[in-house]
Amino acid sequence: MASDEGNTRIDSWIWSVRLTKTRSLAAAACRAGHVRVNGERVKAAYTVRTGDEVRLRQAGLERIVVVSRLVRKRVGAAVAAECFVDNSPPPPPREEAPVMAHRDRGAGRPTKRDRREIEQLRGR
Repeated sequence: MASDEGNTRIDSWIWSVRLTKTRSLAAAACRAGHVRVNGERVKAAYTVRTGDEVRLRQAGLERIVVVSRLVRKRVGAAVAAECFVDNSPPPPPREEAPVMAHRDRGAGRPTKRDRREIEQLRGR
């Protein structure tokens, strides 16, 4: 396990602390402008330091973490959790599943009237 000595690239650090699944995904996020360090968009080769605030936009959500420890190689989940302080806002509440039309098994094909009721339930 690498420690605080030396330089650590932002894409490598993001991957090492398990914010992305692969390093190539971390580098792609940097290229796309989804990674900001202290408010500035950064390239994958940016050197991260202890105390930096890293914002990573993923799947429509933003992760906000503060670097507390530098690592170069991928570490276990328990160690990764010690390498940053997570300041991310809580995810939005999940929407409840809409009411689905239910037909008894073996009832045959829906009639025109049944189909219209199903379409009305679906909101079409």
